[in-house]
Amino acid sequence: MSEADEQKKLELEMSGSDPQTNESNAKSASVLATSSDMRNAETPSGPEPAKEGVADSTQTQTDKIQDQMLQLRTERDKYKDIAIRSVADLDNYRKRMAREKDDAIRFANASFLERLIPILDNFELGLQAAKASGGQSAVVDGMSMVSRQLQDFLTSCGIETIDATGQPFNPNIHEAIAQEENAEVDEGRVIRQARKGYRLKDRLIRPANVVVSKGVSVGRESAKAGATT
Repeated sequence: MSEADEQKKLELEMSGSDPQTNESNAKSASVLATSSDMRNAETPSGPEPAKEGVADSTQTQTDKIQDQMLQLRTERDKYKDIAIRSVADLDNYRKRMAREKDDAIRFANASFLERLIPILDNFELGLQAAKASGGQSAVVDGMSMVSRQLQDFLTSCGIETIDATGQPFNPNIHEAIAQEENAEVDEGRVIRQARKGYRLKDRLIRPANVVVSKGVSVGRESAKAGATT
């Protein structure tokens, strides 16, 4: 072996590499680099179609759920309003029934009392005639006692007698049957009562028949003034 060959071998041993091995490694590295470049070129840079489809499906389901929730809220508000109205109507119905019941109890005897009052009128007329003709007797005393009992019975039933004599004429409780000139009673006031009036609590059973004063005429006032002078 020549001295040059020994020097080359010594350099190879010192470097710790084999020329064939280095060449093989270089070729392998080149092949790997080429394969990596080809894979990168084939891979698309945009989003994958599968992921876009999943996103669209999720959005559609979300929209459907929101629509269903909106529909449920609308129906809830509708039935809530119906329930509130029903409760109010029921409350009004109960109040009306209670009011009608109270009126029925208060005025239950109204029809009976309306039929009884004319009988009482005739009884009082008979009592007045008995007093005028016979003076004071046991019969008159008995009739007077019965008249008082009838009046007490009407009072216990809630009947009130309308006393109109001397009062201002009120068309709500009085019924004028005549007008007379009267110097002692002011115009528009009741001179006398021809028939009693009755009312049951705040309900008028029968108006009082009255004679109303229309004052004094101008001629009579002048004549009266001349006579006084």
